Amino acid sequence: MATKKKAPPENEQPKEAAGEETLKKAAKAIGSAVGAIAVKTGIAHPETPPKKKVPKLVKKDKKRLPRKEKKQAKKNLLKSGG
Repeated sequence: MATKKKAPPENEQPKEAAGEETLKKAAKAIGSAVGAIAVKTGIAHPETPPKKKVPKLVKKDKKRLPRKEKKQAKKNLLKSGG
C-alpha cells in the first residue's frame, strides 16, 4: 500500500510572527477608524472651510422695479404734483 506524502507548506511562519502580523492588522484597522471619526467631527482638518454650494439657477440683480411697485411709484409721483 502506497501512501501519499504531504508537501510541506512553503510560507509557514512561526506562531510569534503570525501574532505580530495580527496585531499590526488590528492596529491599522483601529487607526483608520479613529482617523475617520476625527475627520467627520472636524478635529483632524479644522482649517478646511466647507465648500460654498452654488445653486443651479443663480438669481440676477434686477435693475427694474416689479410692475406693481412701478405703478405705485408712478401714482405717488402724480399725486405729489411732479
